[in-house]
Amino acid sequence: MKLYGLHPKFVIFLLGGLWSIFLISCSDSDEIAPIATQQISQADKEALLFMFEEEKLARDTYLFLGEKWALNQFLTIKNSEQSHMDAVANLLVKYGVDYTALPVGDFYNSDLQSLYNELISDGASDVSAALIVGATIEDLDIVDLQNHIVQTGNSDIVSVFESLQCGSRNHLRSFVSSLENIGGTYSPQYLDITTYENILESTHEKCNQQPN
Repeated sequence: MKLYGLHPKFVIFLLGGLWSIFLISCSDSDEIAPIATQQISQADKEALLFMFEEEKLARDTYLFLGEKWALNQFLTIKNSEQSHMDAVANLLVKYGVDYTALPVGDFYNSDLQSLYNELISDGASDVSAALIVGATIEDLDIVDLQNHIVQTGNSDIVSVFESLQCGSRNHLRSFVSSLENIGGTYSPQYLDITTYENILESTHEKCNQQPN
């Protein structure tokens, strides 16, 4: 017996072959389906890479000063700076930006390298100078973060950088308070005096370093 001029066994064989091709085709398409990657501007990439190293500068400096003066304040804030680095690193990974954290005390950015060398030299002189170094780093960090915030339209970056600013304001209050407790004073080097005084007059803030 034949069906439409074809033997039934041949029809079954033909349909089975077509079904196999269909399954293989579907499986292959699933495996090679492209994964969408999120894009950011070159300026945003550079901002993330710079702030990653600036947060690293804070961590590395506080690690040095904590060991030098055995002040828990530096060691505690050092851990916070590590979390700041991690928050920026999360964005670098999310947007596919290659980065490498250099060993403690080493930086790709030559300006940050020079600043680190200067800060640890200054902070090694006495405890008062060390606390001034801490305040200086947080002073600079708040300003640099703000500059990048106003220049980007990326909501992830804005969210994380605002959170890092929050942490830096808390750290600034802590360093200035400790400095004043031992009779020292700090004058802002990067913040305008009004913003600086408003920060000192405010209470400790609760900060969230994760992007939405």
